[in-house]
Parts: sequence; structure tokens; C-alpha cells
Amino acid sequence: MPKILIIEDEAAIRRVLTKILSEENDTYQVEEAEDGLSGVEKIKNEDYDLVLCDIKMPKMDGVEVLEAVKKIKPEIPMVMISGHGDLETAVNTMRLGAFDYISKPPDLNRLLNTVRNALDRKKLVVENKILKKKVSKNYEMIGQSEPINHIKDMIDKVAPTEARVLITGPNGTGKELVAHQLHEKSERAAYPIIEVNCAAIPSELIESELFGHVKGAFTSAVKDRAGKFEAADGGTIFLDEIGDMSLAAQAKVLRALQENLVQRVGADKDIKVNVRVIAATNKDLQKEIAAGRFREDLYHRLAVILIKVPALNERRDDIPLLIEHFATKISEEQGNTAKQFSANAIKLLQEYDWTGNIRELRNVVERLIILGGSEISENDVKMFASK
Repeated sequence: MPKILIIEDEAAIRRVLTKILSEENDTYQVEEAEDGLSGVEKIKNEDYDLVLCDIKMPKMDGVEVLEAVKKIKPEIPMVMISGHGDLETAVNTMRLGAFDYISKPPDLNRLLNTVRNALDRKKLVVENKILKKKVSKNYEMIGQSEPINHIKDMIDKVAPTEARVLITGPNGTGKELVAHQLHEKSERAAYPIIEVNCAAIPSELIESELFGHVKGAFTSAVKDRAGKFEAADGGTIFLDEIGDMSLAAQAKVLRALQENLVQRVGADKDIKVNVRVIAATNKDLQKEIAAGRFREDLYHRLAVILIKVPALNERRDDIPLLIEHFATKISEEQGNTAKQFSANAIKLLQEYDWTGNIRELRNVVERLIILGGSEISENDVKMFASK
């Protein structure tokens, strides 16, 4: 049931608007406020799907109401009501974030169309927020331990911002899961996240991979090719193992971060990109900086937010949940019924030294499902989970 608030100091206009909206759709729940201050108080305490707000009012005018609402509940569409002398102000409110404006006396068709469009917009905004919170099952973070809950809280706070994030932690801990969650819970989720494994690309090719090249830039450059930064335009680029990137490539990444510009290898022209950068490494970048292998200025550009992913040995409480998750997933992939792990088997796996972290645990669970009995026992673990 759409909830609409009318903020208008003239009682006659409030009555007319309420009557029009109520007769148009009996599901509309219409409330009134006689000035800007009381309107803002209502908005603080209630959730509205639409606000119709007069521009000229005592105590607090419509522009001030609009600015206040955009700070506290920016998702609410605001439709401004202007008198004959307020047209310039009404147009200016659109720049400040108003959905639309209508003139006094209101034209019936324009009023109703504007209200319907604004309510549709609010519905889309709400649906998009719900979708963004439903992170893809492939990148779900499993666990309820204190370190993992801390990371989940950080993701929820940081994802909606444009802040760059540096994710650190040993190999196999799931740094890429953090990167994907940051992207999927962000305003950029409708655009791609492009992953680049800096350690897997030869140093002589990393610049071409990241920034693209023009035909003839080098021997095998037979045609123009866009780089990963261009491919990620509007979305996120995830630079995994950035500690392995060459100093020359680091300099170009720094420029991309500073100026939002990239230049293809062999080209003179700059290309503007709009990209959020998330990076990850298993190295101690402070040591790499001291050794002259990593640029300190790039580190400070990347490490606006630092997220440290713990080793599996530091979050053993999560192992039973991870075993259950992997057992279900692997069984589904193989088309079999999920095997159960005995309490003793789980206890033994919790005591292991997981030097390979979650990646190693997944491999062990898969091995046990294939080679173990109908229920994975302590003996199965001793026999098949050894290093």
C-alpha cells in the first residue's frame, strides 16, 4: 500500500490533493503536514513512498525540506509544488535531486502521471536494494566466527561507498569472496567486476592486459585491443596478487587511480574510465615497499580501507559450517545425495593444521566424499585426509 505525504501550508490545497489521490487509487495511504518542520519530523519517523512538497512555506521552505530528506532518506522521491513565481526555484530543485515538480493549481493528468512514475521509481529502488543484498551463492561467505562477522560488517559499511579497498591474507583464505561481495553490494553491481590475477600474467604483458594496446604496438599486436580497465568501466576491477605487479605497471595503475585515465600501449590518446579498484595480496606490502618492490604512493591510494582475511587456523569454529557447505555443494555437482560427517570426523578436521586454508579444506572434503563411506567417519578422515 503506497504511503504518500503532502507537505503544504495551504489547507485548501492539501484537501484537494488528498481528495484527488484518494479517489485515483484507494490503496494510496495519504498523510498531511502543514509546514516543512512537521513534514521532516514525519519523514524521520515514518517510511513514505512519495512526498509532495510545497516550495514556499513558513518555518522551513521546500528547498530546505528537500535537502534534509536527501540526507536522511535519499531513496524517497520528492515532487515539488510550485506557484507561478517559483518556476526557477522548482527547476533548481530538480538539480538538487527532486523527482519532478508540478504547478499550482495542479493539472489533474500531470499530477497523477507524476505520482505514478514516482511510485514506480521508488519500487525499482527498493527492488534493486534487495537484489544487491542477495549476494551470489558462488561468492557467499560461510561462517559465524568473530573474525568473519567483523569482515561481513565491514563489507556492509564499505560496499555502498566508492572507497578503494585492499584485501590481505594468506593464499586460499577467500580474498576473492570479499572482493565479489564488495562489488555485488555496491551501486556498481549492474556493471561487471573484472578480475586480473597479476601473478599469472608475465610482466611484459601486464600493461597490455590492464590498459590494452593499439595495432602494431608490439610484434603480436595485430589489432587494437581494449584492456581490463576499459572492460570494467562503470563497474569494479579486482587486482588480485597486486604485490606481484611490476613497478612500471604500478606507475600506470597509480595514474589511472589519480586521474581516471588510461592509455593503451602504443597510443598517444588518453581514455577516461570510471572504475572502482579493489586489490588483494598475500604479501606484506610494507616490507615490499622497504625493499623497493612496491610503490608507497600506490599503496596509500589502494589502502583506503584495509580488510584482513584470517587463515582457517584462526577461525576453526567455522569449520563445521564449511564442511556442511562444501559437502552439499560437491554432492550437488556430482548429482549425489550429500554425505553426512560424524561428530568425531568433524572434530578431527577442526584439529588439523590447515596450511592451505579453505582451498585445502574443500579438496579434503571432496576427497572424503569420493573415497569415504556412506557417512564420513573418524577412520575415513585418518585414512584419506592425511597430508
